[in-house]
Amino acid sequence: MNPFTEQPSLISREAEAKKVIANNKTSSVNAVFDWIVRLVKGALIGIGAIVPGLSGGVLMVVFGIYEPLLRFLANLHHKFIKNIAFFLPVGIGGALGILGFSAVVDFAFTHYAAQFTWLFIGFICGTFPSLVKTSGKEGRKPWHWVLLLFVSVGTFLLMNWLETIRSVTMAQNFWTWILSGALTGLGLVVPGMSPSNFLIYLGLYQPMASGIKQLDFGVIIPLILGVILVVLLFAKLVNWLFKKHYTFMYHLILGIVVGSTAAIIPSGVSGWTIAVCALLFFAGAAASYGLAIVDEKHPHQSLFE
Repeated sequence: MNPFTEQPSLISREAEAKKVIANNKTSSVNAVFDWIVRLVKGALIGIGAIVPGLSGGVLMVVFGIYEPLLRFLANLHHKFIKNIAFFLPVGIGGALGILGFSAVVDFAFTHYAAQFTWLFIGFICGTFPSLVKTSGKEGRKPWHWVLLLFVSVGTFLLMNWLETIRSVTMAQNFWTWILSGALTGLGLVVPGMSPSNFLIYLGLYQPMASGIKQLDFGVIIPLILGVILVVLLFAKLVNWLFKKHYTFMYHLILGIVVGSTAAIIPSGVSGWTIAVCALLFFAGAAASYGLAIVDEKHPHQSLFE
């Protein structure tokens, strides 16, 4: 054995080993960062689910969670462990958003409704470039833009009409909380639908928010059951529609996102509040745009195919 030829071989193997270790460290850092990003997205989706006028489904679309989640729910047996690992931080974040921020959201909307709403409008608008790009992934035709415009206007008019209808009051029991959970689930499956608006109309929103805040499991358990029931029932249908009519479905949903966002723009903002709202809007837009860029650099689509 020639020691002069063996030495370079050992050096190259050491260099290779160092490279592998460095790659593993980078991969671990990226994995932790992605986990935290999904946790933050889940928290924002949870907050959106309980904020009047907003929709958890819209925020799922905005943050790139909607389509992969539907695919998972429609095919629970497919890559079950990997999917659970991927969506675990989203679920934890969602629970934190609903339970941890219910009191914060209630306070913010009582005292700073306009500012808080503009922050969320910023979150949504910051991802529009990414949403438009995703919606045309399989190509698009001019009539898809017409569909987007038509749905946007229709959603805007519908949400404004819902604001004018007179509220009613329902008895609070196990079945009404199941209904409330079902409406919340529809808000996740049907982007743009704001369950909070319907719950306010039925006189259930404040008691529900209070029950969640006080960790009343007589409210929380039927709510969860209602959400799970509706999501599982509709996930397969919506997933099938995505497979068969991807471009149509995405432009339909994007139209709902645009229309519902325009409908929640606060009116009557004046004075220094305008500057604060503008600042919060741009902060929200910059944050969500950054999240969209991170997602494009670290795509997870292969996990769901």
